[in-house]
Amino acid sequence: QVQLVESGGGLVQPGGSLRLSCTASGFSFSGYAMSWYRQAPGKEREWVATKTNTAVGNYADSVKGRFTISRDNVKNTVYLQMNSLKPEDTAVYYCNRVSAYWAWGQGTQVTVSS
Repeated sequence: QVQLVESGGGLVQPGGSLRLSCTASGFSFSGYAMSWYRQAPGKEREWVATKTNTAVGNYADSVKGRFTISRDNVKNTVYLQMNSLKPEDTAVYYCNRVSAYWAWGQGTQVTVSS
């Protein structure tokens, strides 16, 4: 079955950086565009970024210029490099495909606070 395992979150000060990873199994990873999503406390899950195999990443306006999505099809892993972090980036971050979502992983908590 499909498994999505996110990691790399933590506590970071405003302006800091983190690199998230999501390792996938149970499907042909290279055949799918992969996305990152996040859910802040009391809010709905929102889309953050998407990466296909060939195109540059697409980003939500709130993270454009600060976050970079990339992927390694050999390692079946999608990454999210997050720079210039802000308190409003605090959320649990998840990866999944673009639509018809697989079962969500446990996510990785990102907390931006001084």
